[in-house]
Amino acid sequence: EPSMEYQDAVRMLNTLQTNAGYLEQVKRQRGDPQTQLEAMELYLARSGLQVEDLDRLNIIHVTGTKGKGSTCAFTECILRSYGLKTGFFSSPHLVQVRERIRINGQPISPELFTKYFWRLYHRLEETKVDLAVVEVGIGGAYDCTNIIRKPVVCGVSSLGIDHTSLLGDTVEKIAWQKGGIFKQGVPAFTVLQPEGPLAVLRDRAQQISCPLYLCPTLETLEEGGPPLALGLDGEHQRSNAALALQLAHCWLQRQDRHGAGEVKASRPGLLWQLPLAPVFQPTSHMRLGLRNTEWLGRTQVLRRGPLTWYLDGAHTPSSVQACVRWFRQALQGRERPSGGPEVRVLLFNATGDRDPAALLKLLQPCQFDYAVFCPNLTEVSSTGNADQQNFTVTLDQVLLRCLEHQQHWNHLDEEQASPDLWSAPSPEPGGPTSLLLAPHPPHTCSASSLVFSCISHALQWISQGRDPVFQPPTPPKGLLTHPVAHSGASVLHEAAAIHVLVTGSLHLVGGVLKLLEPALSQ
Repeated sequence: EPSMEYQDAVRMLNTLQTNAGYLEQVKRQRGDPQTQLEAMELYLARSGLQVEDLDRLNIIHVTGTKGKGSTCAFTECILRSYGLKTGFFSSPHLVQVRERIRINGQPISPELFTKYFWRLYHRLEETKVDLAVVEVGIGGAYDCTNIIRKPVVCGVSSLGIDHTSLLGDTVEKIAWQKGGIFKQGVPAFTVLQPEGPLAVLRDRAQQISCPLYLCPTLETLEEGGPPLALGLDGEHQRSNAALALQLAHCWLQRQDRHGAGEVKASRPGLLWQLPLAPVFQPTSHMRLGLRNTEWLGRTQVLRRGPLTWYLDGAHTPSSVQACVRWFRQALQGRERPSGGPEVRVLLFNATGDRDPAALLKLLQPCQFDYAVFCPNLTEVSSTGNADQQNFTVTLDQVLLRCLEHQQHWNHLDEEQASPDLWSAPSPEPGGPTSLLLAPHPPHTCSASSLVFSCISHALQWISQGRDPVFQPPTPPKGLLTHPVAHSGASVLHEAAAIHVLVTGSLHLVGGVLKLLEPALSQ
């Protein structure tokens, strides 16, 4: 376990604000977002830094709805392959808060985090790197990272609908927010988007004379050379990698570094009135960087004896669709075990203003045998660990949400099983036991569903002691008294292979990783 001093620093940090708390507060106050940036500049000044000091960090600033973190991870790994000293800021963290700040790909050490946290708490200090890759938190225009005045290059990954209460409820409104990171004369790159949001990005760039380019596909860059291997699985990572290559290439060129990759002679084309970014031959450093990229909780697979865990923090309709494609493809490519059935389990939670019914509907084609719902709490009483706490929600709130998710799922199942049933009575939550495991409505259903009060209990039931790493003490009494839990336990016990998809919330994936990969908490 990390040192007490580190835990104290994280606890103090948690009292300042949490993502959920901040989102709530903004919804209530609806103040002028511009004042947030001014406040951020004041914080910066109080910490002894000027906005101009940030210009010396040679920043690559990246926004987008989906894939901005993966794009940053690819970009950072490519440039680190050139022997450059890289800084990387991203959010949220999955297991420990210090993952948000990385130097040369490694999270800042608990000792340094503690030292700088308290110094910053009293007064901030600068660490010099060759470049910094900075991921926007939410949106762009009014995000606190947008005090950056002179980045070297900007990127916008795939756009979609998320954080609607903050950014607006259409892709166009969201695109306007994301385009807020464009700066005059600073080149920006984006991937192919639907025409509506692309037009918004184009207008926003033109208004402030920001040269905006459209990235050619990865296939185009692969022409005439061997295919590019990516460290992150899934078809959707290819557009993130294409964006990362352009960001790295542009950064290297603007910094007059050698080895940016030779541009193939080609007349720049136009698509949707946007110039195409140059087509160049990816260098060996770029290839290496793409291949070595690691990014926790995105299309991540953990193979553990009979269990295979598929972890993906997808939480918008389009990212869940991408996740389903990845999961089904991964299942097609596996070796089938001999002797004994295979079982598919979904572990799901959704938070914030996201639409769980829509996300669950997209997960139906995976044909799960069991659907398990739990809140984003690792243990029912997780007082000891400050990294995994969110002070802004209470247990009964989150459990009621889990019950709603279960009801949506059961309802979808009934529609599949009996299309003539318009609606079915949903279970009324009764005493405390039904909060732990809500009873299943008495209908023929294709999947059985369960609610657990924390991630640890859910993982204990799913793994049945068969995961060689996750070996918690014996489960609490009453965990298996429910009929579905009881019958399912023997099915899971006998199964030759268990495939578990964990998705719907990045924080759920973080909690699962914390329990399945104890080394990440060291």
